[in-house]
Amino acid sequence: MKRRHVVKAIALGSITPHLLVGASSSFAIAPKSNKQSALAAFQSAWQQWPNMPWVGPEYWGNRLQDWEIRNGRAVCVISDKNRSLHCLTHQLGTEPGEFALEVKLEWINAAAKGMPEAYAGFRLAAKGKFPDYRSAAVFGQGLDAGINGEGHLVIGEKKGTQEISLESEMTLHLQVKGNEIQLKALDSDNGKLLGMLTYTQPNANCEGNLALITHFPMEATGSPSVAFSDWQISGDKIVGALAQEFGPICFAHYTLHRNTLKLAAQLAPVDQVPGMEVSLQVKKNGQWTSLQQAKPDPLGRVVHFRQENWNAEEAVPYRVKLDLPLKSGSQSYFYEGSIAREPSSEEKVKMAVFSCNADYGFPDQEVSTHVPKHQPDLAVFLGDQFYESTGGFGIQTSPLEKSSLDYLRKWYMFGWSYREIFRHIPSAFIPDDHDVYHGNVWGEAGKSAPTDEGWGYVAQDQGGYKMPPEWVNMVQLTQTGHLPDPYDPSPVKQGITTYYTDWLYGGISFAILEDRKFKSAPKNVLPEEAKVLNGFIQNPEFDIKAHYDVDADLLGERQLEFLEHWSSDWSQGAEMKAVLSQTNFCTVATLPKGSIIDSIVPKLPIPKPGEYVSGDAPTTDMDSNGWPQKGRDEALRLIRKAFALHVAGDQHLASVVHYGVEEHGDAGFAFAGPALNNLFPRRWWPEVPAGHVPLPGRPDYTGNFEDGFGNKLTVHAIANPHVSGREPALIYDRATGYGMVTFDKVQKNIRIECWPRYVDPEMNPNGQYTGWPVTISQQDNYARASIGTLPELDLSKCHHPIVQVVDEDTGELVYSLRVRETSFRPKIFKESNYLVRVWEDLQSREQVFPGLALDVHNEKLLAVNPLPLKA
Repeated sequence: MKRRHVVKAIALGSITPHLLVGASSSFAIAPKSNKQSALAAFQSAWQQWPNMPWVGPEYWGNRLQDWEIRNGRAVCVISDKNRSLHCLTHQLGTEPGEFALEVKLEWINAAAKGMPEAYAGFRLAAKGKFPDYRSAAVFGQGLDAGINGEGHLVIGEKKGTQEISLESEMTLHLQVKGNEIQLKALDSDNGKLLGMLTYTQPNANCEGNLALITHFPMEATGSPSVAFSDWQISGDKIVGALAQEFGPICFAHYTLHRNTLKLAAQLAPVDQVPGMEVSLQVKKNGQWTSLQQAKPDPLGRVVHFRQENWNAEEAVPYRVKLDLPLKSGSQSYFYEGSIAREPSSEEKVKMAVFSCNADYGFPDQEVSTHVPKHQPDLAVFLGDQFYESTGGFGIQTSPLEKSSLDYLRKWYMFGWSYREIFRHIPSAFIPDDHDVYHGNVWGEAGKSAPTDEGWGYVAQDQGGYKMPPEWVNMVQLTQTGHLPDPYDPSPVKQGITTYYTDWLYGGISFAILEDRKFKSAPKNVLPEEAKVLNGFIQNPEFDIKAHYDVDADLLGERQLEFLEHWSSDWSQGAEMKAVLSQTNFCTVATLPKGSIIDSIVPKLPIPKPGEYVSGDAPTTDMDSNGWPQKGRDEALRLIRKAFALHVAGDQHLASVVHYGVEEHGDAGFAFAGPALNNLFPRRWWPEVPAGHVPLPGRPDYTGNFEDGFGNKLTVHAIANPHVSGREPALIYDRATGYGMVTFDKVQKNIRIECWPRYVDPEMNPNGQYTGWPVTISQQDNYARASIGTLPELDLSKCHHPIVQVVDEDTGELVYSLRVRETSFRPKIFKESNYLVRVWEDLQSREQVFPGLALDVHNEKLLAVNPLPLKA
């Protein structure tokens, strides 16, 4: 592949045209084949579409909300800097050649006439940070050519001398032959030449994206800037790839739970097209059959399908079909995937784990290439599917329609990167704080966070949601509407919906939590002397450990009730359990001693391999579920009753820890996965006190510790950032990647893997981060020291029964689990009277053994006999 030409460009957001030298890299466009040659001519067809806030599948607009089809033209509906509209299907290829561009342009914004800094026209050879047309479409910089507000033709820094009237529509025609660019302005009505400008390139063999551009360096207004029509691209330098269209069905994701399929199809903003129809189809006996039609949500543009009594014994091809009535006739669009075969009771279940997806590595092709090689059975994305800065331009918070489109652009980028991961397997999503435009969020049961004093720390420290409830619900609908039905769908304050639920798939029962929604804001419940800022205590004299009993919610009563129910529900073949949440129940992070906030993290130096950073201390970040400590302990006591692994995102630092409540290691294990793209390279470099014993063969930062809140944790593995020697260092030095968790239902163990995003698992099967894989047994997730056991249960006549142990003196569930062994001795943790229930799936009743006590000599044997099945 040839090195790409370093192109002179107009910088993003510049006030006046100037030169910008782009970084050199190869552009991922293959040499032209015969098929590509046939596709190498392009002409826009906006005149065939109705008016709508989207310009078609062949284009990517920056921003989404800034480009609309109006009266058959693509209109930039805002006057602001660097608004571009990229052609996705036709680019400048790597081979030498000639090309021509043409477009009709109407200058709309009268206020910008006379401004030499304002211009509109073409962007040539646009390239992003990575050699991929998607990177170029979002971040592409190139050579801009067009007409400015004074009516002068411009190519880069070169400006023509002829003054052309902006009062009527004109045609811009650009042609490149050899190293010469020729730009003409023509009267659109009669073809009369209005002006011409030539420019000589230092190297004519440029490559990359082609785009339309409007650059109006004025304070953003609601006034449209420019309208384009009849865009044409031609020449032997052009390569075409129709498969690079994006939308109008952007991606789809689904879950299968207790024989119910729920599938969400994410559409582009085509919901306003009269007569549109969306249907879910499956292929049976070689023929596509429609199962259901549905309508998109008017804000989220997502369509939800539901199918009961789904047979998951075999994989089934599906497609979403969208029929759009256009002026030229109805056009059908399709998005295809497959509903996977659900793993059997004897098969292992492998889960891919993702979180924290900044846009540093967009479009993240290495992740989408490497992950399927693991052959996961399902995927979970545990929050921060994007950040406010994703795609540039910050956020737009109002009006509601525009802020919804602003969200969708970031959400589309996420799907553009990762849709191949979840196209053929079920997936779950949990939105986190950045997904709802927060740095941190303490939801306080859905209350409104006042933003009259600013959008940042002041607003979010008061608790609640800064964005309006309709918008929050839209975000949740797009990301979680395909999850199994909520455990309790009752909305919280402001009518904000809930989605916490359980998901049973392949014999693994997942509890999906909403960590943030019910959590108290620390500034509202801690004494004023703590001086809380963004969840950090600014008063170094304030001892947070002394406020264990503070009246603060973590999960809230509703979710605790759900966890109590879930911990005892092993129905329909549930073999093992795991909790999925936004963040973990401790704070595995250190900062230089004396630090009172973590905004310094991105600027901390990255250590070299093998270097142990000294001078750090554990943090007290109340955005983690390490606070409030009492609520944390209450949740862990419930979770361990189900012998459940905890899997979380949010932390930007991959870790495996064993939770402790009363003692180290008396609760379950937790895996916080690495960030896909790491904005905050958090680290764990605790001081090693005298007498500290790390885990055998592991670094000093492993072993028993307490976090900044006094929570007990045993650290088993950490993926600290370190200098990798790879470029871009912004990605690879920050310990980015993804996780794999494999549940072995026969052996009752769990294997936790942590992979750098750049490692090909087939080429380098030993390429995980240091400390991984970690393998634990199911019963390690309730590793509390027992005082002994109850009498032995003879289960030889049973088939995988559920055993439940209840403290008769208190009525409290001690634990429950499904047992595959032919005998089982229930462990207990204190002397009391116990009741044991044993049953199998579909049995009409359980066998009950009341009045049991500690079997001191391990001599008693209780025979469990098969019970009648339900009729």
